[in-house]
Amino acid sequence: MTDPLQRTTESESHHHHLDQKSIGELLHGINQEDQSVPAAITPCIPAIERLVHAIVERMSAGGRLFYMGAGTSGRLGIVDASECPPTFGVPFDMVVGLIAGGDQAIRKAVEFAEDNLEQGWKDLEAYQINAMDTVIGIAASGTTPYVIGALTKCREAKITTGCIVCNQGSPIAQLVDFPVEVVVGPEFVTGSTRMKSGTAQKLVLNMISTATMIRLGRVKGNRMVDMQLTNDKLVDRGIRMVMEQTGLAEAEANALLKQFGNVRKAVEYHLLNS
Repeated sequence: MTDPLQRTTESESHHHHLDQKSIGELLHGINQEDQSVPAAITPCIPAIERLVHAIVERMSAGGRLFYMGAGTSGRLGIVDASECPPTFGVPFDMVVGLIAGGDQAIRKAVEFAEDNLEQGWKDLEAYQINAMDTVIGIAASGTTPYVIGALTKCREAKITTGCIVCNQGSPIAQLVDFPVEVVVGPEFVTGSTRMKSGTAQKLVLNMISTATMIRLGRVKGNRMVDMQLTNDKLVDRGIRMVMEQTGLAEAEANALLKQFGNVRKAVEYHLLNS
């Protein structure tokens, strides 16, 4: 069967007879393919930049960011969204990840959930999606119905949209305002888009959320001054950051951090009152 989209995500691996290779050969082959992913992202940076500009503009005015996907793509969006509150101290509902099949699909695949054209929009409606928000569809193939249905409704509602896909000229990329098409080529295991495609999506998500949060003022210098102090490692890091920025001794920095529970607030208080 011919593929009118020329989906490289489904094209045959450059590596053959995998079942006859040694473990070392397999690992070197996977590593060889993985090294091509950052190079595939480089020409996409202008497209990613346009998307981030749009996100920052809307989030600065109170909008939210939604990621939508199925399977690996959906899980990657959820991971990135879930890491924003502890890393940058933002509300848990400022960046939201949605997956076809709901939360149960995070751990176990829900059969045919990604084929539902209506459910994606229903999932967005549950959050009272509006024109201040931005929705990014994540789909290696660029053809996932769950994502297509949601993005189609977003376009009708004049909600800003973007995507991260790994095929050129896919239906999803043609639907959105800010497409990002990272064409990584054939996977090591033919069609296994959790590999290079998933890696590319993860790297692009890192770029989008980190650049956005920096532009929103959630990083000072190169420090996560709004991070949540949820374990001893992060408390120790926070103490060191307060010490660096105030010149206080460890015990004083620790006391100040405990008082305010936030590096930025502790430092600002000290600077205002010293």
